[in-house]
Parts: sequence; structure tokens; C-alpha cells
Amino acid sequence: MNNNVYILGGFQTDFARNWAREKKHISAMMREAYEGSLITTGIKPADINAAFVGNFAAELYCMQGHLGAFFADLDPVFKGLPTCRYEAACASSGVAALSAVAHIQAGIYDCIAIVGVEQMKTVDAAKGGDFLGTAAWYERESAGVEFPFPKLFGKLGDEYDARFGLKAEHLARIAEINYANARRNPNAQTRDWYMSYDHACAGGQYNPAVVGRIKITDCSQITDGAAIVYMASEKFAADYAARCGISLDKLPRIQGWGHTTAPMEFAVKIHDSKDNPYVLPWTRKAITDAMKRANIDSCWQLSAIETHDCFTTSEYMAIDHFGLTEPGKSWQAIEQGIIEIGGKLPINPSGGLIGCGHPVGATGSRQLLDAYKQCTNTAGDYQVAGAKTVATLNIGGSATTNVVFIISV
Repeated sequence: MNNNVYILGGFQTDFARNWAREKKHISAMMREAYEGSLITTGIKPADINAAFVGNFAAELYCMQGHLGAFFADLDPVFKGLPTCRYEAACASSGVAALSAVAHIQAGIYDCIAIVGVEQMKTVDAAKGGDFLGTAAWYERESAGVEFPFPKLFGKLGDEYDARFGLKAEHLARIAEINYANARRNPNAQTRDWYMSYDHACAGGQYNPAVVGRIKITDCSQITDGAAIVYMASEKFAADYAARCGISLDKLPRIQGWGHTTAPMEFAVKIHDSKDNPYVLPWTRKAITDAMKRANIDSCWQLSAIETHDCFTTSEYMAIDHFGLTEPGKSWQAIEQGIIEIGGKLPINPSGGLIGCGHPVGATGSRQLLDAYKQCTNTAGDYQVAGAKTVATLNIGGSATTNVVFIISV
């Protein structure tokens, strides 16, 4: 049995939209992503054998569960289609994609739609922050805390500071780069927002602290959005390539993957890593597992990385955990311009979560879609020249669930 799994493209909604203000249900977001994907890929409804939906908390934000069933409503041909919903906090569509890989490699399905979706702008920031707190150990880490996740990822920065030193200007530069990249991306939430390095460095009225070292510009966005990608077996991909008039080797495939789960509580994660050179060793393991499966020896064999920058501190962590620098020296890659578009290894050419937006359940599928675009030279103004191999890191909670893919042509 051939175990190659291919990505055939997909579609992303405009992450700047507010679907509640438009008086549209979460299922409308799924429908737009699906219908757009038929146009961009040429996939036919009858091609799809199953649909896996990644979503974190529709029961809280939208009073709606059972999201997989909504896919069956999208076309009459889908009546009876196998569908299901996956949840792993911010890594929900990442684990949906992992399941799709397993189902395809097992020979169960040939073409699976992975739909990541989240509608978050249904409540105010305080209520939304409380909902997001359920991705941590709610009673121990979130209950009664106004913004639990900025606090938790602020502690990640505190740990870096305690072990290695951490300068606020390096976090500000990460924010500036992601906003600049987002201006190139027509689907990015912040594409028309003002942002500069001086603004990111400043505090006060226009960039207040959320909690601790985390300021507004250090945070990813509250976002409504959906992103769909199609995964396929080699047999289906070969037929699809012939139908599209392209060679199979022009289609990106999953070259490697990694998946780890760390302890739920952030304090336990930090305690367990006290004698490890990496602050989050289970995140590091997901990365190295993916590289090993992909037969990649180092990060320098990658063309770009789409990483989970829910906060600037999580991207700072990803820099050294991917191996761009030694542990604790992520600042070197920032200062040397390595992570910029045009640099030696660009990170988040899409704008990432800070610039493009973070509809929690859709982030993993959006990252895969952007990896596909980079590998097929279809990313437009944020294309990394010559991109052939792209890694994605999708994390759930305080780096509790870690999902890494390496996609290549």
C-alpha cells in the first residue's frame, strides 16, 4: 500500500469579517469555505469520501454542537457522508488533519475534506477570554482570571527571561514582521491596520498591557473564519492531477508529521522542563518527530514555517525549538532578519495568527492551506521565492497539544 498523502488545495474565508454582525450562522461560514474550495480546486462533491471538522468551542460561542452534520447539508450528494468533529483547543483542525492522514494511509478513504471553523465575535472580549480559558485547566488556571491565555503566555516569556534573558524589543519586532506580512495577504484580518515597530515597543493608551509583559500588539486576533483543505491518497491525487493537466509531482504531499501532548497545566510543563535545554520539550519533540519522518536533518532544509504565534512569546519559542538558533537565542534570528520574507527561513509569511487572524478551530487548516500555497507558488504577494518544503506548528492550549506537519513538492 502506498502511504503518500497529498494536499489538493482549498479555500479560506476573509478573516476580517464579523459573521454575527452579518447575522450569519456558523454553518454559513462552512458553506462559503466549501463552495469557494470547489472553485479553487476543481474538486467535485462526489469526489469527497468524508469530512472532518475542526472546532474548539462552538457550544460556547454559538450554542451549537454537532458541527460535522452541517457538512452533510452542503450538497444533496452528501446525505449519508461520514463526518465528524475534532476538538483539541487551538489545534482542533490540526488533529482533524492528522486523523485524515491516518484514514487515507489505512486505505479507508481516498479524499477527505478538512474544515476548520470558529465564530468568536459573538461575545465581548472578557466573555471570550473566559471561553478560551477552557483550553487550559479551567479551575486551576482560568477561573476568575480576566484574560487567562495572555497571562499563561506571558509566563512563557517570563520563563525565557529567567533562563536566558528576553528583551521586549525582540517581541515587538516579531509583531511588526507579522503585521507587515499580513499587509500582503488579501484574507488577513489586519491587512489594513496600522502597525510599526515603535508602536509595538510603546505602551500606554495606544498599546496597553493586557497582563504582565503581554501588550495588545503581542496578541493574536479574535477572529471569525473557516479554512478548508483537501487531503487525498496517491491514487486519487494521480487521477486528480491528470484531470487538471498537471504532473503528480507538482502536488504537495505530507512528508512528515509530529504529534505530542504535554501536561495540561503550564506550571507543570515548566517544572518538567527545568533540566531540559528547551523550555517546552514536548513541542520540540513534535517538531523533531516530524523532521525525522520527513528525512530532514535540520530546519535549514525548510523553505518557510507557518507557526502558532498566538502571542509573540510563542513565536519566540518556536524559533529556537525549530532549531534556527540554540535554545534561548531566538533573538539572533530576529536581529539577523532570518525570519522575514526574503530572509534565510521566513516565519509566518501569511501574517500568522497575529496578522492573519486566529479563528481558533480553523488555524491548523489555514496553516496547511498556506503551506500548500507556498509549495505551489500561489501565495501571491506573500509568496516565498522558490518554496518547496514548508513546516506548520499548530498548538492547543498552553502548548499542551502540539501538531507539526512538513509539506513538500
